[in-house]
Amino acid sequence: MHPTLSSRTRICRAALIAGAALAVAGHSLGATRGTIQQWQFATDAGNGFKLALREVAEPKPARNQVAVRVHAVSLNRRDLLMRAGRYGLGATKDGGIPLSDGAGEVIAVGADVTRFKAGDRVAGTFFERWTDGPPSAAALASARGGNATGMLSQVVVADAEGLVAIPAHLSYEEAATLPCTGVTAWVALFKRGRLQPGQYVLIEGTGGVSVIGLQLAAAAGAKPIVTSSSDKKLERARELGAAGTVNYRVNPDWQKDVRTLTNGAGVDQVLEVGGQDTLPKALQALAFGGHIAMIGGLSGFASDVPVGQLMGLGASVSGIYVGSRADFEALNEFISAHKIKPIVDKTFALEDAPAAFAAMEEGEFFGKIVIRL
Repeated sequence: MHPTLSSRTRICRAALIAGAALAVAGHSLGATRGTIQQWQFATDAGNGFKLALREVAEPKPARNQVAVRVHAVSLNRRDLLMRAGRYGLGATKDGGIPLSDGAGEVIAVGADVTRFKAGDRVAGTFFERWTDGPPSAAALASARGGNATGMLSQVVVADAEGLVAIPAHLSYEEAATLPCTGVTAWVALFKRGRLQPGQYVLIEGTGGVSVIGLQLAAAAGAKPIVTSSSDKKLERARELGAAGTVNYRVNPDWQKDVRTLTNGAGVDQVLEVGGQDTLPKALQALAFGGHIAMIGGLSGFASDVPVGQLMGLGASVSGIYVGSRADFEALNEFISAHKIKPIVDKTFALEDAPAAFAAMEEGEFFGKIVIRL
């Protein structure tokens, strides 16, 4: 082959490959250079908010900030309330970015940042300014989602103190499930509940908090008992380590079956996500000295706490609102030591974010729903 022709052929091929790479990069980060794609909440007159996919300028990190190329985000029921405009006063803003939970790769750091460098794999903390110790009003006001610090964006900038390194054995999709539900389950079981091997743990349902709670409890040597209306989901729960299962649709007095599974002693821990419909029955299944972690309100938040019943049992109740960065790091250490893989049940593409919200609303999932960016 003529050497000049060969050189030109190689140059042309290299140019085509480079051009294709640029085209892919341009498609993944925005229609034009220097922009990214980002979902935002847009006011929907009389109906809360709707989702709008917009092209915006790629954010750059300021001093003490880190820029993260987000690869995956996950949904929580909280996100549905935000979209509906029913999650606290001023919690969702027009132009705010949805979702609190996401994981990705550091692509740039601002001046004075020493915690991370480009290439590090990280996840955002639920509260950007709660690093350790008890919460403060300022820390609780820094929750992500529905504001400028939401994660449903191809690139986000965050305070370096509001990020954690993710376990090496996890994918971005798996790591993205942890900031809210994972930390919530960890705090409920280990920090507040002081879970011990051999204890019985009542796990209500098979949503995000419940499934990771099941995995954590089983890894710790406890005995999780899972309730669900689906036998198929209960079978999956047993595969993940459930010591017992109860179908509450088949058995409306499911608390009796739960107590039977504990040989009459009752459960030591409860992950209470059901709310007003499940709390009274969870109390009937509770052992003396047991602990109830109040987490959610799928059936409506329980407004009346039966103090007399709790005193008679010598039981305790904790209100759980996720946790600190230190709690997240403790969770990650445990997950790494036990090689736990969070369960991702459904995965959607960036442009299909509204379908992910619809799947969350339908409730037919086991574990977590994730969007890849």
